[in-house]
Amino acid sequence: MGKSHAQAHIMMVAFPMQGHVIPLLELAQVLATHGIRTTFVNTDMVHDRVVNSLAGESLVGFVSVPDGLEPHERYVPGKLTEAVYTILPGKVQALIREINDGEDRHIKVSCLVYDQSIGSLHQVARDTGIRSVAFLPAAAALLVLGLHIPQLLRDGIIDDQVAGNPLDSSPLQLAPTMPIVNPTHFVWHTVRNTTLQKLILDVMRQNNHSINSADWVICNSARDLEPGASTLAPQITFVGPLLASNRLADSAGQFYQHDKDSLEWLDQQPPSSVIYVSFGSYAILGPAQFQKLALGLELTNRPFLWVVRPDAMPEVGKPEFPNGFLERTKSQGRIVGWANQQKVLSHPSVACFVSHCGWNSTLESVSNGVPMLCWPCYADQFINQSYICDIWRVGLQLGRDNGVIFPFDEIKEKIDRVVGDEELKGRALQLKEVMGHGAREGGTSYQNLKNFITWLHE
Repeated sequence: MGKSHAQAHIMMVAFPMQGHVIPLLELAQVLATHGIRTTFVNTDMVHDRVVNSLAGESLVGFVSVPDGLEPHERYVPGKLTEAVYTILPGKVQALIREINDGEDRHIKVSCLVYDQSIGSLHQVARDTGIRSVAFLPAAAALLVLGLHIPQLLRDGIIDDQVAGNPLDSSPLQLAPTMPIVNPTHFVWHTVRNTTLQKLILDVMRQNNHSINSADWVICNSARDLEPGASTLAPQITFVGPLLASNRLADSAGQFYQHDKDSLEWLDQQPPSSVIYVSFGSYAILGPAQFQKLALGLELTNRPFLWVVRPDAMPEVGKPEFPNGFLERTKSQGRIVGWANQQKVLSHPSVACFVSHCGWNSTLESVSNGVPMLCWPCYADQFINQSYICDIWRVGLQLGRDNGVIFPFDEIKEKIDRVVGDEELKGRALQLKEVMGHGAREGGTSYQNLKNFITWLHE
């Protein structure tokens, strides 16, 4: 992709969660290398974490805005989401007007690239007279589900009166090659708080309007991964996977400092032997589930690298391991607070990824040909699990449904099956090749991104 001498200035806004910030920041860094001036907006809470994660100077400029919340309010279900939709648009509009009303005509913002989950930012772009681009950090299937909410209501699959509660529990597949999802696992129904359920459902319905009127809708996915979604939502332009490894760089936007010795530990393990376990930056296991997972890992008698965030169990404080577990497994496994996941998954010693199935984790695993054991917790993770297990067939389901706690011997048995299934491993490696082809010159995602950059320069 060649540079243009034209200067464009875009503003980018992500929902203030790590899974949303990382792919949008990756896009920002790609665009910045192609001569596009980029201003990335974070809330104050996220800003310092993101800037601290950057290695050296960045081509991207960062600014922060308040979210209007007191510290304790951020842990109240729905408060952050509500603040993002009610406060953030006004702050972003003020930033754009401040820049565009200034004396320097060469730095005026010409386009707003916003997280599709904050659809109200589309109106900000219209009100300030600039172009708008909706960015989807999740699977395209999630957007397709949102676009089908009116049909789900008409067909009597969900109830419009009670926060979209399912009226039919039959598995649903919107098209061939689309995920097969039980309505009880629709995004809004996977949270326990009814008020938050209704908020998520309402926001998804409102965001449909911005999707239909944005100048571009770009998605951190690949058309070859989601051909069904491409057919059902042809307005989506696939530009993924947006991974730092594609730029031969370190991933930015991390909220935690990764353990610096994990890769050296992996170097000491045999090829295709290590079980890597991580539930991302937000997902939480209950104490009983946590202990069963620990015992299951021990029972495998395989080396494991387990990411246990310091805040993994906010209700009980510091995570509690089974009695004697740390002593018994000190030569078997390594437990860290955070890891450089893209580098871990690309390491030849890793055999299996036990994951919550967040979309970033899913893309990173698929792009490295690593089979998965799926343990989704909430939101779109059940959609991603279906892709992994039902459609691509590169993993097995463990999962969690209605608080069921899986026995540790079942966890051990599923890990053994993932590691020992050569056909599954073969499919994972094939999918890796498909993903790599799309992102390289001549591939669909490569060409789409090139066309998008050309448009931004116009």
